[in-house]
Amino acid sequence: AATEPEELLLPSEKPQDEKHRTEFPASETALVRAVLAELRVSSVTPSSVQLQWSVPEGSFDSFTLQYRDAQGQPQALPIDGRSRLVTVPGLSPSHRYRFHLYGLRGRKRIDHVSTEAVTGTEEPEELPLPSEEQKHEKLQTVTPSFDAPLVQAVLGELKVFSVTPSSVQLQWSVPEGSFDSFTLQYRDAQGQPQALPIDGGSRLVTVTGLSPSHRYRFHLYGLQGRKKTDRVSIDLITGEMEEKQPLPTQEPQQEKPKTKSPLSEGRLLQAVLEELRGSRVTLNSVQLQWSVPEGCFDSFMLQYRDTQGQPQALPVDGR
Repeated sequence: AATEPEELLLPSEKPQDEKHRTEFPASETALVRAVLAELRVSSVTPSSVQLQWSVPEGSFDSFTLQYRDAQGQPQALPIDGRSRLVTVPGLSPSHRYRFHLYGLRGRKRIDHVSTEAVTGTEEPEELPLPSEEQKHEKLQTVTPSFDAPLVQAVLGELKVFSVTPSSVQLQWSVPEGSFDSFTLQYRDAQGQPQALPIDGGSRLVTVTGLSPSHRYRFHLYGLQGRKKTDRVSIDLITGEMEEKQPLPTQEPQQEKPKTKSPLSEGRLLQAVLEELRGSRVTLNSVQLQWSVPEGCFDSFMLQYRDTQGQPQALPVDGR
């Protein structure tokens, strides 16, 4: 049976300076020591917080971010050991949160840093509702001619990479200049504005939790500092909920769907998936990992049924 994550620490003094570290014998310290630097808030919206940190010494196998939601329930978010940035979605506006980041070696916590953040109070700015050719509309800041070569940054076309009944994967390019960050804005199926902060180095984003057969309009803004300097938009409709997922009665992990190809092409076309394993489990998330011992895939698709029995599909990058 699933158990709750261990009780979150509730220190009474400066949380950002708290450290708990495992003591090692002096002879082992040089080999096993790993240190987490300050946990900082890099951006805040009414429904999300973006946090970043560094590892000035050593390395960790993974991280776990723990916090309590607006109802006081403990939440735990597993994070890959190479990450230094995470966006925490699904938060409540105007609410104070306390975040605890743990660095792990195997399953053992080695170091811990904390910080507090208050989510935004204002709704995202009213999304435009253009009538015709607005998907190509550009919102650019005019700068003096002597500054333009230094500060101009341009967004390329916003394109659909993949669509499922409950998610959309979008991609774009930056043909000129660079942005500090991006913000993707859209309205959900209930007409409520949503805003998703995106790191400035990203060129691909997956938007989940959408409704099937629903028309959405997405606006991607490029930001320099906190100023929006360019924008591209796109309209699309999510897929229909029609495909029935197989319900295997035998050992699903052994099933291997492989494409038959002529002998002359077999070595070029064959690609094999290794066993799918659960690497970390919390009350509200599962982290899965796999390998590709032979060949390569353009992309992956993870399918499952939610607690209401509805099929869900999550597109995953081929790398």
